[in-house]
Amino acid sequence: MVRRPMGNHHLRPDTLLVTSETTKQTVPVAEETESDRETTEQGDAREPGTVDVRESGTLAELIAGARHVLFDFDGPICRLFAGRPASGIARQQVEWLDAQGLGDVLTDEERADVDPHAALRRLGRARPDSDLVLEMESRLTEQELRAVASAWPTQHADPLIRTWTAVGARLAITTNNSAEAARRYIANRGLSGCFEPHIYGRTRDLALLKPDPYCLNRAMSAMGAAPGTTLMIGDAATDLVAAREAGVAFLGYARHARKERILREAGARQVTATLEPIIDILRDRD
Repeated sequence: MVRRPMGNHHLRPDTLLVTSETTKQTVPVAEETESDRETTEQGDAREPGTVDVRESGTLAELIAGARHVLFDFDGPICRLFAGRPASGIARQQVEWLDAQGLGDVLTDEERADVDPHAALRRLGRARPDSDLVLEMESRLTEQELRAVASAWPTQHADPLIRTWTAVGARLAITTNNSAEAARRYIANRGLSGCFEPHIYGRTRDLALLKPDPYCLNRAMSAMGAAPGTTLMIGDAATDLVAAREAGVAFLGYARHARKERILREAGARQVTATLEPIIDILRDRD
């Protein structure tokens, strides 16, 4: 079966830095597997003297070694549902499933999940390729597109994106949200030139939502990026798992203690509560 993406690339406040437990040196998050090595061989060769970013022990080393950066969208770049909490949309998703007589496909944990993708992901597994899945996905896309107008920029995200681009890194968005929602948001912020055409979002195959590394691998393939020079920035455990599966380094963004706890429990070694120190590292490294 040929998987066809839904328009991924053809459509037109925070506190202190949190590093590893206290300030101890960290170890790489991602472990290289045989498939990771094959991906590396298929990607671009690292420049002589370039450090494998997965072997970085400090935040400064992690940033300095990143030639390609994959941003999750809702979290590290903006709060998409700032004007209307995501938990309310997640509840509507569950209520809609109940109305279709399919509420029993959800576990109690999924019914209580504040992530709007939880119910959609479960329905995708339970009823793959069904019209109900397409309708539910379409309803969520409409909510995301509506939310773009009231989305809040993540503090320091815009200058970080511009600075990273200015020093020569290549950036992509790898998200479970609609690619068109991400595209509209960055256009509104004047950031299209920093990312286009590398914006990869939800596809019709919901099994490919993160934690599957599909969108990360698509981005790296399109940019000719090797896992050893690639960094993923995300705010969810699914981002961390996807980064591990893709064989790339991971930096967690946690704007509050609950997010940090979730990321730490999932195994994240580097977590930051603010993006500002990354800008300082980039500006100072020359």
